[in-house]
Amino acid sequence: MARSLADRLLPAPRNGGFRMEGYWVWCGSVVQGEDGRFHMFASRWPKWLPMHPGWLVASEIVRAAADTPEGPYEFQEVVLPARGAEYWDGRSTHNPHIKKIGGTYVLYYMGSTHPFADVQPGEAYGLDDPRCIAARANKRVGIATSRSVFGPWERSDAPILPTRPGKFDSFLTSNPAPCVHEDGSILLIYKARKYEGHTHGQMTIGVAGADSFEGPYRVLSDEPVFPPERFHIEDPFIWKTEYGYELIAKDMEGTLCGEKHAGIHACSADGRSWRLFEQPKAYSRRVTWDDGEVQLMGNLERPFLLFQNGRPTHLFAATADGSGGFRNASNTWNMVIPIAPE
Repeated sequence: MARSLADRLLPAPRNGGFRMEGYWVWCGSVVQGEDGRFHMFASRWPKWLPMHPGWLVASEIVRAAADTPEGPYEFQEVVLPARGAEYWDGRSTHNPHIKKIGGTYVLYYMGSTHPFADVQPGEAYGLDDPRCIAARANKRVGIATSRSVFGPWERSDAPILPTRPGKFDSFLTSNPAPCVHEDGSILLIYKARKYEGHTHGQMTIGVAGADSFEGPYRVLSDEPVFPPERFHIEDPFIWKTEYGYELIAKDMEGTLCGEKHAGIHACSADGRSWRLFEQPKAYSRRVTWDDGEVQLMGNLERPFLLFQNGRPTHLFAATADGSGGFRNASNTWNMVIPIAPE
């Protein structure tokens, strides 16, 4: 019997991954570029803002590069900067997920906007701020494309997953997790919330499909993929297997894998009906470093698997120090955990 993903995780390199002085760093997604190097697309926003919900109004997607998957990755450029309140993604870009499809690099991401002035250093800002409220309600999934990992990037004029009145995704769409089939068609898992009165309901997970990355994308079910009363998850990552699909995601309550904010591991024959593996934990917040120290991380989420020659070789995850939770973190970065063969 093949070993589970959790059993194949190797010690994490202390000096691997990607971090930036003066910034919160999150959402690492990696692809090998035409130059043979490894390129991480990540989110960052200035540390004078609170980690949460600072990302809603000031996150931007950047690119960093390294000679090996482990890194360390060095900042190269801002890929998707703010471009104005009139654009659907004009004030914040977040949740990058990079794919190379044929000869095109396709960057899936969440964008948002709001009509208010920018938050200034020293200014109070929190979840009840009008900028935060508007930005959360305006979260949508879109794509940017380029023939080169170095850009230039062409951003979509409209989101590929707009909200749908009266449905489970009437409030927002975010956290895109694409799976590319051999014929170029796409199965896209995403996070959604619906309007409940004047605010949002709980997190749900939807599934959409498209004949190509260019779309159009069609939501494949008017019901969430996972029953929300039992599956309280976010940050999905999906991939194709000979038996169908597999998925890892963040367990919000710990009721599915036994550890709060660790990762679940699920499978599906068709991408719509899912079940947990017999060993449902994909990864733990308890990390073993290559110097031998074992550390319970404050956060370990936004999982991304790098595949090489058809198998997953590295798990990337956004992580934080502190006692747990966004508000208790002093530093965040994107770490990498090598994966042993089955």
